[in-house]
Amino acid sequence: MTEKQDEWVSGEITLSIQGKPLKMQMTVPKNPVKLGRMLPIFQMMTNSVVEISETGIKSLGKEVSCKKGCGACCRQPVPISETEAMAIVELVENMEEPRKTEIKRRFSRAVKHFQEKGWLEKLESCKKNPSELQHVVMEYFWENIPCPFLEDESCSIHSNRPLACREYIVTSPASNCVNPSADNIERVEILFKPSKVLMAIEPKNYNRLPFVPLIYALEWFSENRISESPEEKELKKTGEQWLADFFRYLTKSEIPQDRN
Repeated sequence: MTEKQDEWVSGEITLSIQGKPLKMQMTVPKNPVKLGRMLPIFQMMTNSVVEISETGIKSLGKEVSCKKGCGACCRQPVPISETEAMAIVELVENMEEPRKTEIKRRFSRAVKHFQEKGWLEKLESCKKNPSELQHVVMEYFWENIPCPFLEDESCSIHSNRPLACREYIVTSPASNCVNPSADNIERVEILFKPSKVLMAIEPKNYNRLPFVPLIYALEWFSENRISESPEEKELKKTGEQWLADFFRYLTKSEIPQDRN
């Protein structure tokens, strides 16, 4: 379905990252929409922020070592927003058979594995004890369970991958990621992470865990969207309002409203 031109509004946003201006031309829905419609905007923003960060480390003589085929980091408990979880559900449901059944089987197998290990309960306890989160995250990693979308050590949904995946890049040798430690992994510092801002501004239906692990997206949908209230189902804002929420949280300051 195509959108009429008058249903969109364009504008330029300028951010300062590492002392350099980042200008982004954005086209967003003019009429009220659910936050999911804004996900492509946040993906584009994340790509731009990461690109600036990569440019910064290149000026120091370093290079990002991440490349196609080095999928060690794809065994982490990728934190996603509920908005991204919905997008993952839709992506899987729109796959052709037999791939859809195979991907669902991978999700189910991964969830069952970590349920049997009691890992989800440990993650839940991190809401009260945040200091334990890093330990729990590493417990997940050492189980060596690949992301359901990993094919031949490469992401099969690269253009649709979560924001957190886009933000995770390193300059240390890719081989080090198989056995990571504070001594052998050098991450590229991303000065602000759109993934965290998105989690902060979205309406919440699920508060049991500190975040929705990617492998739990399908389970999350079946558990929580059924009981979603009418108010939550209908929560919509214009694209400009969603962006204002985003930058208000990011800058901790009020964003001027459109004067028109």
